[in-house]
Order: sequence, then structure tokens, then C-alpha cells
Amino acid sequence: MGQLIYTFTVEDTDEIIPKVKEDYGDKALIITNKQIRPKTINRPAIYEVMVAIEESDYEEHLKKTGKPLPPKKATGTKVEPKNEAKELKEEDEDVVLDFSNKATQPKQSERKSGLSGNFPKSKINPSPNFDDFKERLSEVSSEISKVTGTALPVEPNTPNYGKKIESFEKQINKLSDKVNLLVDMMWDDKSEARKNLIIPPEFASIYKQAKESGMLESHLEAIMKATIENMPAAMKTNSEAVQRYFHSLLRNILPCRIESEIKKQKIMMLVGPTGVGKTTTLAKLAFRYAYGDKRYKTGIITLDTYRIGAVEQLFQYAKMMKLPIIDSIEPRDLDEAIKSLSNCEVILVDTIGNSQYDQNKLAKTKEFLTHSNAEIDVNLVISANTKYEDLMEIYKNFSFLGIDTLIITKFDETKVFGNIFSLIYEVNTPLSFFSVGQEVPDDIEAANSDFLVRCILEGFNKGKNNE
Repeated sequence: MGQLIYTFTVEDTDEIIPKVKEDYGDKALIITNKQIRPKTINRPAIYEVMVAIEESDYEEHLKKTGKPLPPKKATGTKVEPKNEAKELKEEDEDVVLDFSNKATQPKQSERKSGLSGNFPKSKINPSPNFDDFKERLSEVSSEISKVTGTALPVEPNTPNYGKKIESFEKQINKLSDKVNLLVDMMWDDKSEARKNLIIPPEFASIYKQAKESGMLESHLEAIMKATIENMPAAMKTNSEAVQRYFHSLLRNILPCRIESEIKKQKIMMLVGPTGVGKTTTLAKLAFRYAYGDKRYKTGIITLDTYRIGAVEQLFQYAKMMKLPIIDSIEPRDLDEAIKSLSNCEVILVDTIGNSQYDQNKLAKTKEFLTHSNAEIDVNLVISANTKYEDLMEIYKNFSFLGIDTLIITKFDETKVFGNIFSLIYEVNTPLSFFSVGQEVPDDIEAANSDFLVRCILEGFNKGKNNE
């Protein structure tokens, strides 16, 4: 058995060690590496690498990897000088020099250059298309898999080997980060439709998250533009800093009304379309005020005499919580009902559930407000699983009631919250409460912009989002 000499070419010196490990095994020794073609605008640099390995060690490596054994080479073969014009035509085949005691000379075809002329188009075309981009990404991903899935060759006699490992690991981490950025950038292959908005690589991940949330495209583009233009330059190259800045920007766009201590009688009227959970939400709020950390004397008024089942359900809740409840049938009776609960610090008013297009029932609710002299806080209850266009219709048709805050329900019945963001972006009405589940009385939360931003960008996870 003799010693074998191989040469191959790479475009980046960081590729040398992983390729040696993959192709020749742990026991291969790098003899030289040198640049044989400089980098230009249209093509990468080329580096030639020469490695040596004992023939027995190489055959053992090939058996482990399942690769076929190479044909036997002759003695004393010299490496031919590289000719650049020739390199781009020849196949990608290793030069093999065998220093065993054999007399026959290798054929000319067995001493070809290690440079392949079959470049992927993305390497030689100054304007690669999307398919070329994906091909390059696949190559980079493959290299990462090879490197991270195997151990580095050991060079115990090299004093700075520990530093080499550390440097190599840093390069791998950087390469991995770049691949993640490329993946996010490739996710949206319709960038030409973004009205000339250029998304920097470091912004690709947050752009992807926001777009998947379902927020209106025009809103997303306006926010991305504001972020890109106003974010400090020093932060723009750090994807984590971009994430934090974008979170902060979204939080500032989402107004929430901070719940303060109640010092005078508070009357909350819940309005909204059928099926959004007004009655259940009212029951949760009643328990929160009556039995929360700060307890208030709480009473309930229901104006919904159309749905007998809903009225009975609310009366049952009030009975279990030992709270007074009054049903008011006519608009002129509302003030009298409020007066009957004058000892209560909080009064919750349940209203008729109706479609946003049912003008008669909407007008009836307006009558209750018009005939009352009390100061009433009107809260529009909407469901998180309603599409944006319908949310805008609901808000538009209920807005004549004078909406003070929004209460969002059914967080647990959807995975996208961009529709809620876009609604608030348009109407700029503050949020007061979130109903995050079906359990009475537990699943109610005071509105929190940070909570909603996490739901928008990461989806709703009851345990995670409440941390």
C-alpha cells in the first residue's frame, strides 16, 4: 500500500475542511491550498487544494461511506499546471497521484483538473432567476448538513487547533443564519408586487410572520416601510433587533384602555352581532368585578328579551354568582333599572343580539341609550375569527351607538389575528378586554397590546401567550 495524493477545487476556503472530511476521511492531510483564479464580478474565485492519504486509510473510508473504490493509479505522476480555458471545459474529477511502487504511467484522461466546467447557472449568470436562487440555496443547505452531521478531522500536532475549531464553528453559524434569511426571502417570490418596497434580508423573517397573520397588505407595507425608514441604522443588520423594533412598533399602534380603580358607578353596555359571545363575556366580567382581586358590588341588566334561552342563561349565571339582575323591556325602563341598582358600583348591560344589517334592532338599542340620562360605556363585542371585511361592516353599522372600546372574543377559535390588527389600525378604537376561551369565569383578560402582538406574529397559545 502507498500514499495517494488528490487535488480538488473549491470557491471558498471555508469549504476545504468539510470537503476533505466528506470525500477523504479523518486521516487525510491537507498539503497545500492556493488560489488559481481571482474573484471577479461575474465569477467566483477558485482555490486548488492538495491532500494526502494512505491508500489503506482511503479504502477504509470509502467502505464506510459505501462509495466505490477508485481505480489503481501509477507511480510518480505530476500534477499538470492549470489552464483556465481548459478548466471550464473539463469534468469535475480529482487528480490522483499514487506513490506506491508501481511502474505504469496513468493515462492523460486520469490527470484531469479538479475544476468542473458544469457550473450551476447561478454561479456564472450575473442575473440569476428564482430557480437558480433555489438551486444555490439547496447547495448551501447540503453543505451545512454535511458539516454539522460529522466530526472534524483531528490534528493533534497543530498548536492552534482549538482556535481553528472555534473559527470553523463561527463560520458554520454564520452560514446557517444566512440560509435562514434566504429561506425567508424565498418564501415570498412575488416581491415585484410590493409597490417597490424592498425588504432587506434581516427583515425577511418578520415580514413573513406579519404577512401570514392575515393583516391587510396595505397596512403591512406601511408598517414595514415605517420600520425600514425609521429604525436606527445600527440595528438594521441584526435580525433580533429588527424583531424587537417591529414588536414595539405594533404595540404602539394597538391602543388599550388601562383598567383603573372604579371610584364612581361604572355602567358597561355590551353590544355586537349574534354569535360573538356577548352573554358569556358579560358573565365573565360580572365574576371578575364581583370576585376579583378588587371586589365591587356588581349588578346585571338585560335588554335582550328576544332570545329566551340567552335570558335564562344569564339569570342562571347571576343566581350562581349571587348577583342582582333586572330585565328591561322598554327603553324608558332602563333608567329605572339603573336606579334600582344604585347601590352597585358596577352595572353590566346585556343587549339584543342582532345582525349588523338588522337596522330595526340596532335602532331599538339606540333608543335605550337615547332615553337614558346615565353615563354609559358602550363596548362593541367582536369575534377574532371574523374576516376583516365583515369586522369593518360590523364596526361601521354599530358605530352610531358611540363605541367607546372593543372587546375581542374567541381567541381560541382562530390562528390568525391580522384581521383584528387591521381593524384597529383603521378605526383606532381602544381595546378593553379579551375573551381567550370558553370557561366561565376564568377566560377573560384585560386587553394588553403585547399579548395581542404575540398572537398576531406567533399565533395564540393559551399557556404561552399568558406567560
